[in-house]
Amino acid sequence: MSAITLQPGVTLTSGYLDRSAQEAVLAAVRAVIAAAPLYTPRMPRSGKPMSVRMTNCGPLGWVTDAARGYRYQATHPETGVPWPPIPDIVMQAWRDLAGDAPTPQACLVNYYAPDARLGLHQDKDEQDLAAPVVSLSLGDTGLFRVGGVKRSDPTCSVRLASGDAVVLGGAGRLAFHGVDRILPETSTLVREGGRFNLTLRRVSAPNLRGASQTRVNALWDGLWTRANALHATARCASSPGAVISSACPSRKAMLPAATVAS
Repeated sequence: MSAITLQPGVTLTSGYLDRSAQEAVLAAVRAVIAAAPLYTPRMPRSGKPMSVRMTNCGPLGWVTDAARGYRYQATHPETGVPWPPIPDIVMQAWRDLAGDAPTPQACLVNYYAPDARLGLHQDKDEQDLAAPVVSLSLGDTGLFRVGGVKRSDPTCSVRLASGDAVVLGGAGRLAFHGVDRILPETSTLVREGGRFNLTLRRVSAPNLRGASQTRVNALWDGLWTRANALHATARCASSPGAVISSACPSRKAMLPAATVAS
């Protein structure tokens, strides 16, 4: 199956999940909800309830409330329990659709009742904007609207059916998007009606510093050992029997500030 471009960097793969795969993903979603119940998020400051209900899976989950606003945290805001892991079948979709992007850290699960909607917004609470957002639709068709990276940019709308996948990456990673409405009774997948939407995100940039820091430290260890040896040679040459002491700079003193801080 091939993807079509909705906006620069925003692609739609219709029918990415066949019916059996949809049923398997839905079963995994219900298991997530059993461990982390759907709750009603609230808008920052105003506390106005959103029309969608949500939960999360993965090391981190996206939440919002009146007091602290939009953020990621490791626990359910109502139960205080850590989010369950992202199901393997959902991770497979990330591997298929996200290219070589690093492992996602959050999977937001939104449930849209027949009267729910979601206004135009950007997914911009993540530190890592290089990784795409991968979205999977289950259940009733949603009228999806997507524009550019400015709210004033022109938008287009498309019907997202059960099993469709959308990827926002590259030039479209910060595209404004939302769901205008749900078209009831357009799918038989979700027995209670409505639509589930899963969005996989990478929250923080991959920690490459640790590996590179190891190499830097090894290099400085070698330089320090050599400098110490040269210092010893010089001291011995000028004063036979002298003992090497704090006159030789320590390894830590030789390290750049960023390295010492680690």
